[in-house]
Amino acid sequence: MPLFVNTPAEKMTGPYPRRWWALLVLCLSLLIVVMANTSLVVAAPDLTKDLGLSSSDLQWVIDGYTVPYAALMLVLGAIGDKYSRRGALVLGLLIFAGGSVTGGLADGTNLVIISRAIMGVGAAVVMPATLSLLVAVFPRAERAKAVTAWSATSGLAIAAGPVAAGWLLEDHAWGSTFLMNVPLALLGVIGALLLVPPSRAGGMGRIDYVGGLLSIVFIGSLVYATIEGPHFGWGAGPVTAAVVAAVGLPAFVAWELKQPNPMLDVRRFKERPFSGSMLAVLFFFFGTFGSIYYSTQFLQFVLDYNALETGIRLLPLAGAVFIGAAVTGKLAPKLGVKPVVGAGMVIGTAGVFLLTQIESGSTYTDFVTPLMMLGFAIGLSLSPATDTIMGSFPESELGVGGGANDTALELGCALGIAVLGSLLATSYKDKLTDMIGGRLPAEAMDTATDSVGGGLAVAEHVAKTPGGGPQRAQTLIEAVHESFAHAIAHTSLIGAIIMGAGTLIVIAVLPGRKADGKRRQEDPVAAEAAAETETVGAA
Repeated sequence: MPLFVNTPAEKMTGPYPRRWWALLVLCLSLLIVVMANTSLVVAAPDLTKDLGLSSSDLQWVIDGYTVPYAALMLVLGAIGDKYSRRGALVLGLLIFAGGSVTGGLADGTNLVIISRAIMGVGAAVVMPATLSLLVAVFPRAERAKAVTAWSATSGLAIAAGPVAAGWLLEDHAWGSTFLMNVPLALLGVIGALLLVPPSRAGGMGRIDYVGGLLSIVFIGSLVYATIEGPHFGWGAGPVTAAVVAAVGLPAFVAWELKQPNPMLDVRRFKERPFSGSMLAVLFFFFGTFGSIYYSTQFLQFVLDYNALETGIRLLPLAGAVFIGAAVTGKLAPKLGVKPVVGAGMVIGTAGVFLLTQIESGSTYTDFVTPLMMLGFAIGLSLSPATDTIMGSFPESELGVGGGANDTALELGCALGIAVLGSLLATSYKDKLTDMIGGRLPAEAMDTATDSVGGGLAVAEHVAKTPGGGPQRAQTLIEAVHESFAHAIAHTSLIGAIIMGAGTLIVIAVLPGRKADGKRRQEDPVAAEAAAETETVGAA
């Protein structure tokens, strides 16, 4: 068979013969999108120093990617369903590569933020396309394995991003962490054109653009308010966004309930497998990404590991993801979704709780077990939850299904970093103020209490200041380290409580084995395929 295949996935009489090669392309595309965020964790210090970013500027560099990424996935997933899922994947990768080029060559804050926003738009096209193509290409019997590989790739990207960025930062400027995405994205484009079959939904009808607009307004406002409010106070912008989100949700639901072809059929949330899995993804990534976010800060600022050393020390997490994925591949078919997802969330909650033991004298070994537990939990839980979500959508809505799954994931990440990050900053500031209040000038005190990086920068300045000296600087460094460790322990306790509550909710909502088996027999995707629904592949 020739390498290039132009047979639509839905028109094939049997499974697509190159589906595992196609999966490799889909996983590579996912890897690129997730690495763009995880690599920023270790590149942020160099980026901040070179461009003179304030904490607000840096937050906008992060938000510039996150807000369009989360807000646009449902709409762009539906557009991919109607016109071309493979075309959406290729277009998204090209947009992502374009944003990476401008970001890598940027010499000012505004251009970096704009570039990150472009990358976020590209990611919002790519992510739902990867899942919709996966489900369209793989038969039901093999889909769980394919989703497991897709899920494991997310865990690999958590470590791969910092390792790759750290390696580049050894000899290159921060712009290289943007430019590294370009060859990978172009490789993904070539792979998609050669190995991924065309696919689009048949008989889909008109896209509900009004519902899509309402979803953008609701999700975008919610993510913006969630990120900006806790970090910078509830001023006019975050408050307005919160009000818009509060009004946007009922407006979106009311509109969707009246539409014959809604963007997202909100009645689906009455289905316990779907709603329970969506909650599992959201709560799980709330706790895990928030914890990974501040754990890497401890490794860099307190234990003084550089970018590459930090990335290497996240590799046990990635390895644990693959172990968890292998285990879930054996257990989920036998036990069902509820016990496997529930067990993963319990393990993840326990991993977050272990971080309450962190103190100023902690070493890397104190982080290994929690990180491995979080990685194992990701591998164990994400695959069956995602498979359940995608199995709830008919063939004509696979892109929307992928968008719904990825929106829950990204919203969980945003909430975790924003809420837990805010708690971390407040706890750190209060503790450091108690320890050194009145011993620094007001401006220096504001800088020191703003972040652990700011505290260490002030200590470095004190060491060079007449009347300061190494001893005073060392005292300040010890206070910063102790305050940050205290903040991690306190924040981890709150995070574990929230994750624990979420675990109980998910276990209560997800149906048991019998109901789950019945749902799989009535899988809408499999049913439509069996009925040979008329579909037309996109060229």
